[in-house]
Amino acid sequence: MNKDIFQYIIVTPCKNEGQNLPNLIESVTTQTIKPALWVTVDDGSTDDTPQILEEAKAKYGWIKSIRLDSTGKRDLGLHLANIVRKGFDIAIEYCKRNEINYKYLCILDADLILEPTFYENIIKEFEKDPKLGIASGGTRHIIGNRVVIAKLSPDEPSGGHMVIRKECFEQCEGIPISYAFDSVLKAKARLRGWETRRFEDFIVTEIRNAASVGGYWNGYFHKGKASYYLDLHPLHVFYRIVTYTIKRRPHYLGIAYLLGYTYSILKKEGKISDKEVRQYFRNKWRLILDKRK
Repeated sequence: MNKDIFQYIIVTPCKNEGQNLPNLIESVTTQTIKPALWVTVDDGSTDDTPQILEEAKAKYGWIKSIRLDSTGKRDLGLHLANIVRKGFDIAIEYCKRNEINYKYLCILDADLILEPTFYENIIKEFEKDPKLGIASGGTRHIIGNRVVIAKLSPDEPSGGHMVIRKECFEQCEGIPISYAFDSVLKAKARLRGWETRRFEDFIVTEIRNAASVGGYWNGYFHKGKASYYLDLHPLHVFYRIVTYTIKRRPHYLGIAYLLGYTYSILKKEGKISDKEVRQYFRNKWRLILDKRK
């Protein structure tokens, strides 16, 4: 198979990831087919993240990093979308200047460990299906002494290690500045006729401790805010509350989600302005209902 088809670039947002970055760097640099470019965006880390990134840059010419003067707390909302978009803007411009060709754009969270063949295997799936626009592998979470395999629909790629076909990325106009930007990007891709897939055979391990970065409570509080922002139908919101409370552990996740959603209502926060995407999420509960028939 022509190795040119494996050309890909990666963007990783990070903040105070000194504990996780060595594992991530090792898993990327030992890929069977390495990226053409890897851009890390350091969002004002106060630990040893900058030093670790500098050492990686010195060792591997295809690793680049930028540092932002951010002093706030880690933000999973619009701020994160801006960071990821900035990373891709820089990566794409760098590729243009240096005549670097690529066919795929990848988002990679800093708390992950990849199997050595991860990107090779994912890209092979893209080459089999020209309609495939966005894909990921499956996710294994290490939570204390427990190993939890994420259970998501086969058409729901994980946002933390998404691979995006270049044509799909361009048709969707890049990373949307939005809460849950990965969900919005997937929605825009589907609306444009692209398929999205999750390949459970290609496992990625998440190594973040459940107590870090505010823990699961903040994560599901943010999910509630994002559901309000995307204008999910009340029935869909109720379904998520029940699912998170009964089927997820710890069981307080449903409460955190509900509080995040309620907080946005009380604060009268804004909703997504993209009418096409807003309508998609408003009616998404019907798709869930159809799958269960």
